[in-house]
Amino acid sequence: MAMKIVRQDRSVPTTIRAAIYARVSTVNAGQDPTMQTRELREYCERRGWTVSGEYVDAGISGAKDRRPELDRLMADAHKRRFDVVAVWKFDRFARSVTHLLRALDTFRVLGVEFVSLSESLDTATPAGRMVFTVLGAVAELERSLIAERVRAGLRNARAKGKRLGRPRVIVDHARIDALRAQGRTVREIASELGYSRGLVHKTLAKDESFRVPNAAD
Repeated sequence: MAMKIVRQDRSVPTTIRAAIYARVSTVNAGQDPTMQTRELREYCERRGWTVSGEYVDAGISGAKDRRPELDRLMADAHKRRFDVVAVWKFDRFARSVTHLLRALDTFRVLGVEFVSLSESLDTATPAGRMVFTVLGAVAELERSLIAERVRAGLRNARAKGKRLGRPRVIVDHARIDALRAQGRTVREIASELGYSRGLVHKTLAKDESFRVPNAAD
């Protein structure tokens, strides 16, 4: 009897590759990222996933725009080095709902799923996708409310006769010309008078008796 050979489709990964991300804002007040990473490893083991990478930002505030390990995780996501990202809690990963939604949208485009252990969110499930949709709707509502409050505040300020926009800078032309006549550079004049270099350039350019040599400044 001939043996039947079953060919495996090598284009389909046999195991799910997981990346785990953890963060603590300080390492000096008893916070320890190993609690997060341990629980995430145990979760991945229960799901039968292989942990292909660990990304840990220790002593970094969640409000910071740049986080070395989170930046590395996002770069590796674009390189398709894992299939799912697992975090301990939303606020360990994202600094705001908007930030979270942007990251989740990036993962969606890349085909990477997202799991939050504490919130029981898994974007690979229908319930997880529904939560993602609800979060997006809430964030959009929040943006609309903020924009409307700003517009209402501007209307109220105009109604009270308040002048809007940046305050007008009173330029001391005589002082600028005097300092320039002393041989001071544009940078020095701007520093002494508290003006921008661009403003000093424009002021001097209006006086034909003073030429601004760009190379010297």
